Amino acid sequence: MQILILITGIIIGSFLNVCIYRIPRNESISFPPSSCTNCEERLKPWDLIPIISFIFLKGRCRYCKTKISIIYPIVELLNGLIYLAIYKVFGLSIISAIYMLLSSILIVISFIDYNYKIIPDRLVVLGFIIVTPIHILYNFPTSFVHGILGLFISGGLFLSIAFISKGGMGGGDIKLISLLGYLFGLKIFMVILISFILGALISIILLSTKVKSRKDVIAFGPFISIAGIIVILFFDEILNVYFKIIF
Repeated sequence: MQILILITGIIIGSFLNVCIYRIPRNESISFPPSSCTNCEERLKPWDLIPIISFIFLKGRCRYCKTKISIIYPIVELLNGLIYLAIYKVFGLSIISAIYMLLSSILIVISFIDYNYKIIPDRLVVLGFIIVTPIHILYNFPTSFVHGILGLFISGGLFLSIAFISKGGMGGGDIKLISLLGYLFGLKIFMVILISFILGALISIILLSTKVKSRKDVIAFGPFISIAGIIVILFFDEILNVYFKIIF
């Protein structure tokens, strides 16, 4: 079953690449079929086998020999590994399926925000639609009421930060943290803390290595997304470590 979950995640990861490329361009994610972004040659099914085709073609288009971004197999493998991790934590269940779908949305949001500094509203709305059933039907990971509370607390906090910093926090970040606040309820404080820690560490690394300058905008959406996935997978473990350190 684990192999099946991993392969399923990798295959869906291939579709996520389509979303990452087309959504910011306001293109349909279902039509036309995939083609090379350079020569526009229609890709054959054997050109689209996740990860394997990239390796077999040595990272180049079969037709024009243009280099294919390493991001494509990374997204595919990342989605597969996250699906596998969720399965190991929550088993085969509706909750697992919803977490997997939500994680895929967070992956798409992360790469779009990193590349274009935008978080499309349609992805956030889709996230709300996916999360709502586990609140109403399962009271998981929190109740619907606590989810609404988490939404307003997290959204309000980030809105305040945006106001105080005069745009230092984008509108997309506010919507994304509100989505995760809706998912986690009061657990959202852990997401916020982890996202700020990750943001600070990565920003220091990027600035010190001169990959980014102080004038460059560093997208915060990926840090929120990574923090959200970490809390999905390791909330109890993080809480246990915290209490051991404190007490």
